[in-house]
Amino acid sequence: LAGLPGRARQVGNVLKNLPKPTTLPWHRVCNSQGRLSLPEGSASYREQKDRLESEGIVFVRGRIALARYGWDAAT
Repeated sequence: LAGLPGRARQVGNVLKNLPKPTTLPWHRVCNSQGRLSLPEGSASYREQKDRLESEGIVFVRGRIALARYGWDAAT
């Protein structure tokens, strides 16, 4: 669904309705600007950021470098 128009809402609904706990790597989902979509400062935001950083993802000014870390649907 990444990069397809109008699909962000679908992804958000799936993530919101995930059972807890889940094995789906929900923390790897960010918005098209490379920002986390959870409220900054919330426990969920911190958990997502911590999980990504533990995988080696680097944030610069609150953003992920999508050119480096982003998923390319064409590959």
